[in-house]
Amino acid sequence: MTVYLVGAGPGDPGLLTRRGEELLRAADVIVYDRLAPRALLELARRDAELVDVGKAPGDVAMTQDEINALLVARGAAGREVVRLKGGDPFVFGRGGEEAEACLAAGVQFEVVPGVTSAIAAAAYAGIPVTHRRVSTSFTVVTGHEDPAKGGSDTRWDVLAGIGGTLVVLMGAGRIAEIANALIAGGLGEHTPVAAVRYGTRPDQRTVRATLGTIADAGVEAPSAIVVGDVAALDFGWFERRSLFGRTVVVTRAREQASELRARLVALGASVLELPAIRIAPIDFLLPDLGQFGWIVFTSANGVDAFFDRGLTPAHLDARALAPARIAVIGPGTAAALARHGLRADLVPERFVAESLLESFPTGTGRVLLARAETARDVLPEGLAAKGYDVEVLAVYRTEAAPPDPDVVARLRAGGAGGAGAVDAITFTSSSTVDNFCDAVGTTLAEPQPPVVSIGPVTSDTARGRGLRVDAEADPHTIDGLVDAVLRTLA
Repeated sequence: MTVYLVGAGPGDPGLLTRRGEELLRAADVIVYDRLAPRALLELARRDAELVDVGKAPGDVAMTQDEINALLVARGAAGREVVRLKGGDPFVFGRGGEEAEACLAAGVQFEVVPGVTSAIAAAAYAGIPVTHRRVSTSFTVVTGHEDPAKGGSDTRWDVLAGIGGTLVVLMGAGRIAEIANALIAGGLGEHTPVAAVRYGTRPDQRTVRATLGTIADAGVEAPSAIVVGDVAALDFGWFERRSLFGRTVVVTRAREQASELRARLVALGASVLELPAIRIAPIDFLLPDLGQFGWIVFTSANGVDAFFDRGLTPAHLDARALAPARIAVIGPGTAAALARHGLRADLVPERFVAESLLESFPTGTGRVLLARAETARDVLPEGLAAKGYDVEVLAVYRTEAAPPDPDVVARLRAGGAGGAGAVDAITFTSSSTVDNFCDAVGTTLAEPQPPVVSIGPVTSDTARGRGLRVDAEADPHTIDGLVDAVLRTLA
């Protein structure tokens, strides 16, 4: 088997290479760094072994020799091992030492390059490391050398004289010494400097100064430090996005959260996932669909479960529903139906059960209502009142999901605007509200972060549990929810 030295990129999970994603999904063991994006671990198989070997100043989970031994042992045991490293494995990432250890032990290895922060952090700060009219070259150097060497190989005087852009990684702790050395080497005190901390992440911060002032500018690790005339350029885009610097809690089930998370992240938000529920499948027997004049779906979960979990017939496809008309609540449910090759005959103007009942024609015949195991009785009772014989088919259930203790602590301690602040909490259903309150309680940090609800039923549940609802989606969709978050935090 093989040890894969995979570059995770500088922080934005979207900068992982396709090869890196492929290997993470297949790995038996993932050995990851402190700077590797934690979101990438969600790609791992459920049975994969995850080993945290993160190292920070004064806090070493595992020495480099121990990491090397671990990689060799797991690889020699026939496991597929991914060594997930921040940035690029061979750019000050000690990947060379790990490759050397594998080679010496006869363990097969492969290197998967990653996007280095030396370029990416500057780019996300709006700084090109080269520019045709400003700088035609760049040099990357570490500000933290191996202390065991007993000296420095870095000739700061020479670097000061070669021109172009200088990018210093791992130099925050020695920035005063480095700046003085570059000035002594001939660079002017007014040479522009930009230090980009946590580059490409939602908490990215850029400090701009000069060589003469950077020592007192509050540069913190981990930062990529850019020295040269390009550091005065500001083609900022990342830090100017609508929700940059804002933290939004998503309580939606993990199985459903990707669309909402992606929309918020694209707007610059830092997303904390606190899935209040999880979607659990139910094995059920499908009745003879030919006997129903209408089939009603109340959620995208219901649509997917209906097609994926039914035991009879074994492989349900769109043709089985051909004789019936189909009604859905909302465009999200209609979109899920379309993925299975079907178009809804009835979508109400408002995306709640009451609006569907108002739109539903009075008549006779049988209606199949595919929904969650536990749900309000508004639809079956209302359809019965309109003359229909209603059969309720439970196709999935929602269960409480164990909360992340770190997110819970943050909600209880970091009020809006404070340290570790949470700027908004989103709810997409009544069940997310109930399970959130059961896990976290309603005694949140003061002032309470704004609560943004997807619709009136969810809002009523939140108010009933003692939460203040600050905004409601209109329309009652994921897009509407994101727009409501934008309005609330504008």
